[in-house]
Amino acid sequence: MSNHVTPTGLVGFGKQANCTLDLCSAEYSVFHYVPSLAANSVFLALFVASGLIHLYQGVRSKQWFYMSAAVLGCVTEVIGYAGRIELHKNPFDFTDFLIQIVCLTIGPAFFSASIYFTLTKIVNALGPEHSRFNAKWYYWGFIPCDVLSIVLQAAGGGLSSGGKGNNGVDVSLAGLAFQVFTLCVFVILVADYMLRWKRNGTTALTIRFKLFATLLSLAIIFILARSAYRIDELSDGYNGSIFHDQTSFIVLEGVLISIATFLLNLTHPSYTFDEQGQLIGGHFHKEISPSRSSV
Repeated sequence: MSNHVTPTGLVGFGKQANCTLDLCSAEYSVFHYVPSLAANSVFLALFVASGLIHLYQGVRSKQWFYMSAAVLGCVTEVIGYAGRIELHKNPFDFTDFLIQIVCLTIGPAFFSASIYFTLTKIVNALGPEHSRFNAKWYYWGFIPCDVLSIVLQAAGGGLSSGGKGNNGVDVSLAGLAFQVFTLCVFVILVADYMLRWKRNGTTALTIRFKLFATLLSLAIIFILARSAYRIDELSDGYNGSIFHDQTSFIVLEGVLISIATFLLNLTHPSYTFDEQGQLIGGHFHKEISPSRSSV
C-alpha cells in the first residue's frame, strides 16, 4: 500500500483511496498510468458490434447456447472497458478498478464456452465413431470446467474488493491457469479426434469446413496467448512491471480478444453445419485406400 500513498498522506488505491488527478500523480494509482480513452472506447465499440452480430446470428439460426455464451462474453467486455473509460477520468476509483479487473478477466472464458460447444458439432458431423468419447461428453466435460474457471476468476476480484488483494490475485491466477489447462486439453482432444478421423473417416472436408477450422484455431490461439499474458501480468500481483505497462495490455488483451470474438462471428456454426448438424455441402465421401481403411 505504501507505493500508493503520496508524501502528503493521500491514498491512491483501495477502499480508502482519496486521490484525484488534480491532487495526485497517476503513478500513485494501481496502474501507474491513466487508461487510454481512445483505445478503451474503440474496444468497447468493437465488442458492442460483435455482440449485436452474435445476437442476430443466434436468433436467426436458433443456436441458443453459442449465442448466449458469446453475447455474455461481449457484455462483460463492454462493462469492463466502460470501467476503464471511467478510470481515464479518475484512475484512483476503486469501484471502477474492480469492475474492469473482474469483467475483463472473466470475459474470454465465455468465448471459450462457445468454442467448446463447436467440438460436439464437429464430432457429430464428421463421425462420432472416430471419437474416444460420446460427443455429448465433450460438451458436459468442458462447460463445467469453464464455469469453474469463471467462478475462480470472479471470486479473485471479489477478494480484492474485500481488501485481500494478494489472495484475490492468487485465486484469479488459479482460474486463469485452469482456463489455459482446459483449453490445452481441448486442443489435444480435437487433434486426437482429427488424427483418428484422418485414418478412418469417410466424410470429405469441404473448403467451407477447412476455413471454419482455420479461423476457429486462430481464435483459440489468441485466447490462449491472452490468458498466458494475463497469468504473467498478475504473477507479481498488482505491483509487477507488466501490470503497469498499458501498451502490452492494449495489444495482448484488447486486440487479441476483440479479434477472437469477430473470428467467432465468422465461425458461427450455422455457416458450416446445417439444421441436422451435418456439414453444409459435405454429403459426399473421400477416397480411402484399402490399406488405410483397414487401420
